[in-house]
Amino acid sequence: MELYEVMRTTFAAREFTDMPVTDAMLQRILENARFAPSGGNRQGWKVVVVRNDATRQGLADIMAPSMQRYVAQVKAGEAPFNTINPSQVSDADVENTAVPQQMLDNLTQAPVILLVFVDLSVVASFDSGLDRVGVISGASIYPFVWNILLAARSEGLGGTLTTFAAGQEDKLRELIGVPEEMAFAAMIPLGQPVKQLTKLKRNDVHSFTVLEHWNGENLVGS
Repeated sequence: MELYEVMRTTFAAREFTDMPVTDAMLQRILENARFAPSGGNRQGWKVVVVRNDATRQGLADIMAPSMQRYVAQVKAGEAPFNTINPSQVSDADVENTAVPQQMLDNLTQAPVILLVFVDLSVVASFDSGLDRVGVISGASIYPFVWNILLAARSEGLGGTLTTFAAGQEDKLRELIGVPEEMAFAAMIPLGQPVKQLTKLKRNDVHSFTVLEHWNGENLVGS
């Protein structure tokens, strides 16, 4: 499959057929995904492949509280877990919010689940001293995560990048046996999508690209 087609048709797949994702498929996906860039080429990623039903249930239990708060904030018209605009949703409102079972099942009942971790002892966090949430460390792990999804698309598979489990990382450590220096980065349910989307909605280039200055003219190609 041509690269640009893969980039333009890799969508957030959450519903899958029963077709198995074999170890051979995962080997090909990860064999290509591993060529992602990382700071200093330190490649501080670790992937845990999950198929066991008990582990799936453990992941569902871990994600449920974050999902509950997410749903409550969305219903209130908020941008969930936003650090710029703090949530006005009360704990009582969260407690009274039900998480749709389908929302959990879509993530935990995929043919296979990949848990991606990053070794914090090898990444550079240049923004660690700033008074805002850190984002720079992600440059050493999320290109790898996205490569997994691109490679999966090339294999006729699909998935989505989700981070609901981050809210209870301590319980995730216990469930998976994760050492202290490793941080959870992403959970990727993978499988054959029930429906393959081919036309994705994204903003035009000129809406987010300017020349020379924040208030510069928009980039307009020929």
